[in-house]
Amino acid sequence: MARLLAIREHPSPNRDARPAGAAIDTIVLHYTGMASAAAALARLCDPAAAVSAHYLVDEAGNVVRLVPEESRAWHAGRSFWAGAERLNDRSIGIELVNPGHAHGLRPFPEPQIAALLDLLAALLARFPIPPARVLGHSDVAPERKLDPGERFPWPRLARAGLAIWPERARARPPDAREADRLLAAIGYRLPVQARERATVLAAFQRRFRPWRVDGRLDAETMGRLEAVAALCAG
Repeated sequence: MARLLAIREHPSPNRDARPAGAAIDTIVLHYTGMASAAAALARLCDPAAAVSAHYLVDEAGNVVRLVPEESRAWHAGRSFWAGAERLNDRSIGIELVNPGHAHGLRPFPEPQIAALLDLLAALLARFPIPPARVLGHSDVAPERKLDPGERFPWPRLARAGLAIWPERARARPPDAREADRLLAAIGYRLPVQARERATVLAAFQRRFRPWRVDGRLDAETMGRLEAVAALCAG
């Protein structure tokens, strides 16, 4: 059972109304990619930046709510998942304080991940969000984003029932057409060119094979595609 979270309110003006009838069914995880929590909080509340998230979790495990869930926060930008565009309409965005690739991606501290687990458990209890729809920003915008990055502990979330992770995957002979089908079955936008396939495969690897992110369809990636697609279907 999740601990009762202490959530501090720090309203951001960067919000608007969700479209009528939009159901919240997705969570998108981000890193802030900034030098400090204070800088990230300032930007997420700056009207000129026109960016926000529903929650910010700092490295000490402090949780700040910036936008209420019933409002639309501006975090995913141009995005796609499982046939739907504009993921801001239907998602809750959570920013994790981390300098990111641009400033030296580092491991996410234990207090931060513990707080995130509690926050996710509470949100999945309140909204019809399946673990397979707890996503990274790089999943929904692979051509633009890398976060939360290769050092994010997705297996930890999966063990808590708050995300998915393929514990067992057998290597398979690479098959580009079948890989495209599996990517689309998982939720990624279907690639139409070799360059786009490499970008989407790199996003998949960043999420499900973070020890080697090269955008190449090898036997290990093929096997993990099959295993993840089975998790999504099940």
